[in-house]
Amino acid sequence: MPTSRVNDFVIKIATVNGTGSASANTLLMKSIFRSGIPVMGKNYFPSNIQGLPTWYEIRVSKDGYVARSGKIDIMVAMNAETYARDLRDVAPGGYLIYDSTWPRPALLRRDDITVIGIPLARMCNENFKGVRTRILMKNICYAGALAALLDLDLARIRELLAETYAKKPALVESNMQAIQLGYDFAKQNFSCPLPLRVEKMDKTAGNIMIDGNTAAGLGAVYAGATVAGWYPITPSTSLMDAFKSFADKLRVDPETGRKNFAFIQAEDELAAIGIVLGANWNGARSFTATSGPGLSLMGEFLGLAYYAEIPAVLFDVQRVGPSTGMPTRTQQCDLLSAAYASHGDTKHVCLYPANPEECFYMAVQAFDLAERLQTPVMVMLDLDIGMNDWMCRDLKWDDSYQPDRGKVYSKADLEKMEKIYRYLDRDEDGIPYRTFPGTHPKGAYFTRGSGHTQLGTYTEDATEYQIVLDRLLRKFHTAAKLVPEPVIEQDPKNEVAIVSIGSCDGAIREARDILKTRGVPTNYLRIKGFPFGEEIEKFLAEHRIIYVVEQNRDAQLKSLLTLETRVDKARLHSLLHYSGLPVSSAFIVDGILADLGEGRRAVAGVVK
Repeated sequence: MPTSRVNDFVIKIATVNGTGSASANTLLMKSIFRSGIPVMGKNYFPSNIQGLPTWYEIRVSKDGYVARSGKIDIMVAMNAETYARDLRDVAPGGYLIYDSTWPRPALLRRDDITVIGIPLARMCNENFKGVRTRILMKNICYAGALAALLDLDLARIRELLAETYAKKPALVESNMQAIQLGYDFAKQNFSCPLPLRVEKMDKTAGNIMIDGNTAAGLGAVYAGATVAGWYPITPSTSLMDAFKSFADKLRVDPETGRKNFAFIQAEDELAAIGIVLGANWNGARSFTATSGPGLSLMGEFLGLAYYAEIPAVLFDVQRVGPSTGMPTRTQQCDLLSAAYASHGDTKHVCLYPANPEECFYMAVQAFDLAERLQTPVMVMLDLDIGMNDWMCRDLKWDDSYQPDRGKVYSKADLEKMEKIYRYLDRDEDGIPYRTFPGTHPKGAYFTRGSGHTQLGTYTEDATEYQIVLDRLLRKFHTAAKLVPEPVIEQDPKNEVAIVSIGSCDGAIREARDILKTRGVPTNYLRIKGFPFGEEIEKFLAEHRIIYVVEQNRDAQLKSLLTLETRVDKARLHSLLHYSGLPVSSAFIVDGILADLGEGRRAVAGVVK
C-alpha cells in the first residue's frame, strides 16, 4: 500500500512539444499555489517548435523546498515514444497515469507502482470537434483527472481559467468542460483522492509566482534603464520582451503618448553591445541580454568598455553551449568567460542571483555598480531561473530610490576647472571622474581603448600603459567592497562547508537539511558577486573540507576561487552537475556522503 503523503510529492508530465500542454501544466501548478501550498514548476522542453518530447515537473512541498528532489512520485505519460523512460523514472510506490484509449498493459507493467489508465483521447473525440481542439483538450482533460486524484478545488481552477481567458469567455467553458470530463472519470473509476494529495495551507501569503527573466526586465525599468540594444537568443529573449512590455506601460508620457525609451534590435550581438556602450557613454542607462554564444561575440566591445571605462549592464542567461549547443537546457558554464571577457588584462564585475526575486533587485544594483565603477557589470542568471516559474517573496520597492550615477563632473564643476583629466585617480580608489557629453565644452576629452594616459591623452608609452593597468586593478579591488555581500550560514562546530552560487541555492538548502539528519551538519557560503571580498577569504580559511557545488563540467567556480583567493586548493572538492537539468538535492546529498565514505555515488554528475 503506497504511503500517504499530504503536500509532499512530485508530479512529472510527459507530453509532446506544441500540443498545448504548457497551459494545462501551468493551470495545475497555479491552482496548487493558490491553495496556499508551496510549489515549484520546471519545464524541460526541446529547441524546436513542435513534435519532440517535453516534460514538466511540479514539486509540491509543504516545507517550501523549491529545487528538484531527484524523484518522481506521479508520472503522467502522455507521449507513447517516451513510455519506457517515463515508466523507469517513477519512484517505487508511485503512480503512472496514461491515456488508455490504446491500452498498454504489458508495456507499462511494474509490480512496485500503480498504473492508472484514463481514456483521454476517446473522451475528447466524443465531446469536441476538430483535430487541433481535441489535441488541446486532451491535455486539459488530464489536468481535470489530476484535480480529482489529488483533491484539488475545481472552483479555484475555474477562477484561474476565467483570469487566463478573460477576453475569450468561450474558451473558459470549453476548457472547463474538458476539466470536468477528466475529473468525473477519475471520480467514478478510482479511489479519490490518492494517498498523495493536497490539502489547503497558508504558506504562500506574501509570495508570487514569477520567472527570472520577467523579474530582471522589471528591475531594469525600475533602475531607470531607457535604452535596450539586443539580438534574439534563447534563453534571454523573454527578458528583453519583458522589459519592452513593462516600458510600454511605465515609460510612456501620459499627456503626449511619447515613449521615453528606445528598444533596438541589432543585426548581431556585437552591434547590440555597441548600441549599449554608445548610449551609456552619452549618459543613458542602457543594457542588453544574451547567452554564452552572444557573450563570446561581444568580447571585443567589452574589452573596449573596460579600458575606456564605459558603464554597461549585461544579463547573461546561461545555457548549455557552445555554439548552438542545447539552448533550452540550463547550466552555469559562462563563469570564467564572463569574469575575464575580452583579451588582455580584463576583469569584470559579475553578480549571481539565486532566484527571480534576486534578479529584480540585482538588476537595479547592476546599473548602480556599472555607473559607480564605470565598467561593464554582468548579471549571471541561468535558464532555470530565467525561464521557469518560481515561488518567491513579493517584490518591494522603495520610492525614495535615487540612481547612483557615480563620479560625474557637473556643469558647475567644469566651469570652475581649467582642464579635466579623465583617467586620473584623485581618490585613490581606482575610479576616476567622468563627464556627460554636452554638459560643458570643458568636459570634452580624447580616448581610445587601452592606449591612453591617466590624463586622457593618447599614448603608446609602456610606463603610461602600466599606470593605467595598475589603476584599473585598484578599481577592481574597490569593486570587491561594493558588490553584494555573500550569504554566510555558519556554526563554528561544523567542519564541512558548502560553497556555491546562483540557482544551486534551493537544492543546497534542502540537501543541508537532509545531511543534518544523516549526522553531517554543514556551513554554507553563497557567493553573490565577483570580485570576491574579505568575507569569502575568511570563510574559506576557516574550513578544512569545502564542497564547491556548481552546474558545469570544468569546475569554473572552483577555478575562480583558486585564482582570486589564497585558499588551499586541496581543501576544495568539486561537486559538478552538468546534465542540462537543474541540480537536485539528492545529487548533492549523495555526492557529499559518497565523498565522506557513506551512502552511494552520485549518478548525475561527478565528485572530484
